[in-house]
Amino acid sequence: MKIEVEPGKYVIAVSGGVDSIVLLDLLRMYPGVKLTVAHFDHGIRDDSHLDKRHVERLARRYKLPFVYDAGRLGPGASEADARHARYAFLKKVQASTGASAIITAHHQDDVLETAIINLLRGTGRKGLSSLTSGEGIIRPLLDVPKTEIIDYAKRHGLAWREDSTNQSQDYLRNRIRHEMLPSWSARDKQSLLDTTKRMRALNAQIDEAIGPNIQGDLERSWFILLPHLMSREIIASWLRYHSIRDFDRHTLERLAIAGKTAEPGKVIDIVNGHRMRVGKRHLALETAER
Repeated sequence: MKIEVEPGKYVIAVSGGVDSIVLLDLLRMYPGVKLTVAHFDHGIRDDSHLDKRHVERLARRYKLPFVYDAGRLGPGASEADARHARYAFLKKVQASTGASAIITAHHQDDVLETAIINLLRGTGRKGLSSLTSGEGIIRPLLDVPKTEIIDYAKRHGLAWREDSTNQSQDYLRNRIRHEMLPSWSARDKQSLLDTTKRMRALNAQIDEAIGPNIQGDLERSWFILLPHLMSREIIASWLRYHSIRDFDRHTLERLAIAGKTAEPGKVIDIVNGHRMRVGKRHLALETAER
């Protein structure tokens, strides 16, 4: 299995599942790559302490530093809540170790699942190409299918932990993984993968063009004159630029309409404590006090 990671100091997120176990096994042998193994227990499953034990033993065997933390999200936690808690932990480890980036084990099947989820949620043009490397996160396995990862693990005698929540039908991702994608042909999957790559290139060009307009407050007179569909995309890009995610099409619709029609002084809730304040001349983002 061929992957590329430049020499440097990194935090590698290892859950104990087959994907991250394989990635760790690959990268521990790369010259010039210095790893800190980071494991986060979300506190969702009763047996999750066994994942921590497995990863810690592996890090010790590979003679790599191991960092661990636990959350108390509970069995009803959403995928978004789990992701927020996990990345907050990983970024803290990155800062404390002086690592240049975080490495995760997302793979080709994750690209397909994420694209479908974002299409269903209506997250805009970026939804088709959201899972990539960038912003201090490296994902070396994005072109590697899950079958190849499992085959590597078996051939090299690697042991991993199976997360029982990956079978739960309560999560949209699992329903897509177990019910939708197995019915797709290889050609169908490749077609969607090709689309994500084209959208990634197109989005880079669009982002460059609109970048100066979304780096601070939005100028309201300019925003009001935009066609409605474009105004929703501008709002989506504005939120992402300021690290606000997990919004859906309904949120974009509310914000676009309010940005054009609301009275100055109106405050619109977005997600996770973020708000948009409507001014006479500008639209501004702020965080609600807790």
